[in-house]
Amino acid sequence: MQLLLAGASGGIGLAMLRQLLREARWVRIYALYRRPSPALESLAREEARLRLLQVDLSSDKDLAALPVSLEGPLNWVINTTGLLHDSESGKQPEKSLQQLQRDNLMAGFEANAVNHLLLIKALEPLLAKRETLKIASLSARVGSIGDNRLGGWYGYRASKAALNQLMHTLAIEMTRLNRQSVCVTLHPGTTDTALSRPFQARVPSHKLFTPAFAAGRLIEVLESLSPEETGRFFAWDGEAIPW
Repeated sequence: MQLLLAGASGGIGLAMLRQLLREARWVRIYALYRRPSPALESLAREEARLRLLQVDLSSDKDLAALPVSLEGPLNWVINTTGLLHDSESGKQPEKSLQQLQRDNLMAGFEANAVNHLLLIKALEPLLAKRETLKIASLSARVGSIGDNRLGGWYGYRASKAALNQLMHTLAIEMTRLNRQSVCVTLHPGTTDTALSRPFQARVPSHKLFTPAFAAGRLIEVLESLSPEETGRFFAWDGEAIPW
């Protein structure tokens, strides 16, 4: 069994990687990251099954070169990457219509939706066709149109909704590739990471998860899902979330 995890240097991604490495069934784990990470490098020194690959998911050149560094079949593909705010560019979630900016909206759609599907496009020749195949991308409950009662956060909501639709469409095609495939989006809950840290002030302590807790629950949910549940959107506790 082989696994590829994108966003391995992030809070949830790194926590998932640490937990997955405890499972002997994974003979090889590919960990994709964009920026150097001492924590990842330390894991790689300790674990021969782990192979680190520096890949910018926004680069067509990087994606085209990626398959050369891999050996199939890949049984699980997990993408934990995403963008909510960026201190360098000044990007913040929009609270009103007048705060919308084209560049920020496009950056969000690229990071939160487009990159996820282009990664799978690059990996398609290596995906397991007869063995277990599970593909998961981290979405967010705010991407649910049916659950949107507060408004705001235009770009983040819309880009995550786009991810949900793209992954649902992908699930249909993946069924033709592998009838046992599971392709879903997952909501990790509010987790104490750099992505959510500026927005935690009003989050009750019992609803703010550690990366280790969120990672463990997400792995459990993905493990439990059957082909009949492909193309859907699930929360960290296994609850199905409306589109």
